Amino acid sequence: MINMPINHEKVTLEDLIDLMATLRSEHGCPWDRKQTKDTLKPFVIEEAYEVLEAVDEGRHENLREELGDLLFQIVFYAQLLREEGKGDLYDIMESIYTKMVRRHPHVFGNVKVKNAEEVLVNWEQIKQTEKKVERTSVLDGVPKELPSLLRAHRLQSKASHVGFEWENFQQILEKLDEEFSELRQAYKHGNIDEIEDEFGDLLFVLVSISRFLKVNPENALRKAISKFTQRFTFIENALKNAGKEWKETSPEEMDQLWNEAKRQ
Repeated sequence: MINMPINHEKVTLEDLIDLMATLRSEHGCPWDRKQTKDTLKPFVIEEAYEVLEAVDEGRHENLREELGDLLFQIVFYAQLLREEGKGDLYDIMESIYTKMVRRHPHVFGNVKVKNAEEVLVNWEQIKQTEKKVERTSVLDGVPKELPSLLRAHRLQSKASHVGFEWENFQQILEKLDEEFSELRQAYKHGNIDEIEDEFGDLLFVLVSISRFLKVNPENALRKAISKFTQRFTFIENALKNAGKEWKETSPEEMDQLWNEAKRQ
């Protein structure tokens, strides 16, 4: 057994680094030693979403735990880089530190900004100049692996920073009506590819609406899913307490239970 003593009151970053190195060592954990940068990818995504869930639930003890899990994934990746001789956690920290200073010239330099929107414009301009790989499009840099709603929001936001933007909210509402009409027509034609195409266009316009309303569409949908889950579970429990099955419940009874769930 490997002993990992901590000789101070609180765990430090060095303790985490040493722990990870031990897990990856010859006498460490077989599972941890087997992992690669590719095999860890789903765990990073999973832990990031568990952080979001903890935020939505508003329970601070859960948030602390989930942030710790996410931090451990970062320490894990840093250890892999260290083993390859390509850097360590302190290199990562130095990189993000210098980047944040560089991208906040209105705080650490002489640049003047009027509002948060100007900060974002400056951010994109600085980002363009510092990238070693030349980018051919304003839209470059948005990961393809992002959830589609979030990716659409980021792409639209990037385009808006160079002036590719709706003039007003009414324009978007008119476009929404247009896309609804085209979706109805596609439905009448019965062509699934056309329906899917028009449905995608409709979702894309809804993302534009979310931006004008200052709403993150990914957060909004996640909260809507959470509400649906809670209300559906309420109906399930109500039916169970009444000794009834779904097939024995009329649509009217389901509507009544749904309305009761909304009042909870």
